[in-house]
Amino acid sequence: MATVLVVDDDQAILEAVSYNLRRDGLDVLTAADGVTGLQLARERDPDLIVLDLMLPRLSGLDVCRAVRAERAVPIVMLTARDSETDMVAGLELGADDYLTKPFSMRELCARVQAALRRDRLSRAAGAHTLQADVLEGGAITLNVTAHEVQRDGELVALRLREFELLEHLMRHPNQVLTRERIMEAVWGYTYTGETRTVDVHMRWLREKLEADPAHPRQLLTVRGVGYKFVP
Repeated sequence: MATVLVVDDDQAILEAVSYNLRRDGLDVLTAADGVTGLQLARERDPDLIVLDLMLPRLSGLDVCRAVRAERAVPIVMLTARDSETDMVAGLELGADDYLTKPFSMRELCARVQAALRRDRLSRAAGAHTLQADVLEGGAITLNVTAHEVQRDGELVALRLREFELLEHLMRHPNQVLTRERIMEAVWGYTYTGETRTVDVHMRWLREKLEADPAHPRQLLTVRGVGYKFVP
């Protein structure tokens, strides 16, 4: 049974989320402030953390930063503020996903299960020695086994989700992929109305891999449809 830590200072949300996750067969720990949440994360080593952005004693961003410095547990961020700045801040600190309040409890549970499933698959893959799988396209080379990306022979540091997004695009060269398809393939859940996460990660990839991010030549936007990788 996977263990999920839920950290939120809104008692009604805390109880509702805990109830629904337990109904899905998960073991649930709860905390109403950042300090307690961080302590439980360190002591109980949960399989996933649902983390509110606005918390007393220690903010959700600070908790996320501290957890990320110590372990790679999946983090789903909750925020009452519908702004790209807050979303980007959480993602940059290592959150895997985010939801804006008010949110659908069904959607939250689906995203939690998807994140847990992806984490299990990732750990299982890491337990085996795999034959090198290298994808090449223009100036970009991606080594799946070594988990390395090079641009013109120089190593480029990518976050996990950036790497997975690039890999998915490179495995489908010259194909236009919708944001919905990317969300399902890379983030592991079906589109439910929010795809800005894809746009943010694409912007980060361009900043790291394109010579002129404002005028990309390989990581292209197909207006009104999605994205494609041009080798």
